[in-house]
Amino acid sequence: MSSRAVVLERFGEPLVIREFPVPSAPEGGLIVACDYGGVCGTDLHLQQGHLAIPTPLILGHEGLGSVAELGAGTREDANGMPLSVGDAVLWASSISCGTCVPCRTHREPTLCVNRKTYGVNRPTTEEPALSGSWAETIVLRKGTSVVKLPEGVDPLAAMALACAGPTIVHALSERRPIRLGETIVVQGSGPVGLAAAALAQLAGAATVTLLGGPASRLELAAVAGIGDRHLNLMESDDQAGMLAGLEGADLVIECTGVPQAVAQGLYLPRRGGDYLVVGQYTDAGPVAVNPHQIVYRQLNVIGSWAFTGAHLAEYVRLLPALTSRFHLARLVSTYPLADSMAALEAVGTGKVMKAILATQA
Repeated sequence: MSSRAVVLERFGEPLVIREFPVPSAPEGGLIVACDYGGVCGTDLHLQQGHLAIPTPLILGHEGLGSVAELGAGTREDANGMPLSVGDAVLWASSISCGTCVPCRTHREPTLCVNRKTYGVNRPTTEEPALSGSWAETIVLRKGTSVVKLPEGVDPLAAMALACAGPTIVHALSERRPIRLGETIVVQGSGPVGLAAAALAQLAGAATVTLLGGPASRLELAAVAGIGDRHLNLMESDDQAGMLAGLEGADLVIECTGVPQAVAQGLYLPRRGGDYLVVGQYTDAGPVAVNPHQIVYRQLNVIGSWAFTGAHLAEYVRLLPALTSRFHLARLVSTYPLADSMAALEAVGTGKVMKAILATQA
C-alpha cells in the first residue's frame, strides 16, 4: 500500500507529489487516513525558505482524518476515550522531549529545545517518511496527542481553526487570560486573529474589535459572527487616525505576523493594559518601536509561542460551543492535493480565509 503526499524538495520552487509506502502502525502510535490537511501561513514561509528546516519534507502540521490502524499499546486518545479504527481524530503537531530544561524545570513544553513537529522538521529521509498531513496517510508516532472529534461537529468547521485555535488557547490560558467584561482589540483578520476574537467572545469579553483586511476577510468574519467591530486598516487612507480612535483597550492581541503591527499596537492598550504578541511565529525582521509607550502606558508586553497537546484537547472540547455560536465552516475553502501551490498562493494573497487540502479527493 502506498500514499500520495505533497513534498517540499527545494525552497522557493513548486511543491511536488510523491508516493511513499505505508508502514505498519508503530508501537504506541497509529496510522491515520488523512481527510484534510490545513494550509497555514507558516507553510508559505516554509516553502519560501524563511525557516531553517530539513528537506525533502512532507508539509502539513494540522490535519484531521480517520484511524486506519492502531499500533501495539494504543487504546485511548489524549482524553482517555477509547480509540477504534474509523474514529475521526485530530492530532497535536508537536512532540516535546520531556527531559530538557524548559520541559522538566520551567514546565513550558512549547519551548522544548528538542521539539519535533509534523510537517516542519521531520524530513522524508527519516522513517516514517509519512510525517505531514498534506498526504493521503500520516504515521503518528508514540507520544503524539491524538483527540477524537466530538460527535456532531462538522470536520470542516473543526479544521477552520485547527492550528490557530490551539495556538490561541495556549495564549489565553497560559500567557494572558481574558477577563469578563474586557474590551479587546485583535490585530489581524486571518485564522489566528479570528480564533483570538472568537475565543475572547466565548470567554466573556464586552467588545471585540477586529483590525485587518482586505475587506473580503472582514466581511467573512462578520458573516461568521466573529467580532463586534470590523475595521479595514489594510485598505484605509488614514491608518493613524483609525488607530488613534481605538486607544484604550484592556487587551490588544497581535495576530498579524507583520512586524510593523507591533510598533502600531503599542499605542492601542489603555494605561496599565496588556499587549499579547502571538503572530510573530516566523522571523520577518526587526522594526523600530517607541519604548516610551511601554513605560508611559505601563504595559505588560507578553509573548506566546505555539501550543501543546493539552491545548489541542481544550480546543476540541470547545468545538461544540464554538460551532454553535460561530459559522466556522464558512471560513474554509477546499483544494485537491494536486493544487497545493494554488492553495498556498491563495493564503499568501489573502484571497481565502482558510485553505484546506482535501487529501482523499
